[in-house]
Amino acid sequence: MIHVLICDDHWIVRQGLKQTLADAPDMQVAGEAANGPDCVRLVREQLEGGGGVDVVLLDIAMPQRDGLDVLRQLKQEFPRLPVLMLSTYPDKQYAVRSLKLGAAGYLNKNADADHLLSALRKAASGGLYVTPAMAEALATSISQPGEGAAHDSLSHREYQVFRLIAQGYSVGQIAEQLALSPNTVSTYRARILEKTGVKNDVELALYAVRQNLLSV
Repeated sequence: MIHVLICDDHWIVRQGLKQTLADAPDMQVAGEAANGPDCVRLVREQLEGGGGVDVVLLDIAMPQRDGLDVLRQLKQEFPRLPVLMLSTYPDKQYAVRSLKLGAAGYLNKNADADHLLSALRKAASGGLYVTPAMAEALATSISQPGEGAAHDSLSHREYQVFRLIAQGYSVGQIAEQLALSPNTVSTYRARILEKTGVKNDVELALYAVRQNLLSV
């Protein structure tokens, strides 16, 4: 039996995922969380308390803590725990970043039930669920790290700040959302402008639109 912990902030999505798992004879829901901190807490409680979690199914767009931040922490605390990332974002936006942070795979929410179950089984068995498109993107990022779009050179935290700036958030709002000081956010912003070659927030937003990085 594969015990799956579901972490997604949308109630209706969690219900759909639970129904899909309920229909599979080898799957069982180990718990559910609506935000990043609760996800980390539940994993700790389950694993440190002797309970069972075989795979974490983790949404990327999460309140309080971004899914990639949660992934990073889970892999630090429980390096052998498979984490399968789930997102509405196109693969090219987050798949490679997720895999580099240790995810066992990346699945779009548009995927059908069979693909979801296959990905979970692959992750639970210690494998890596990677589509051909993801494999190609990962290979390109490794073999040609100096090529590609300018935003590919951003660190994980810089990329978070970049997307929030492009969505119109102020430095203060970003600082609050990411639990950073405004000065730190301003430092990230300066690095982002330099790396992307734009002059201000408006140009940064236009760059994000051209690169199709604001899809939801």
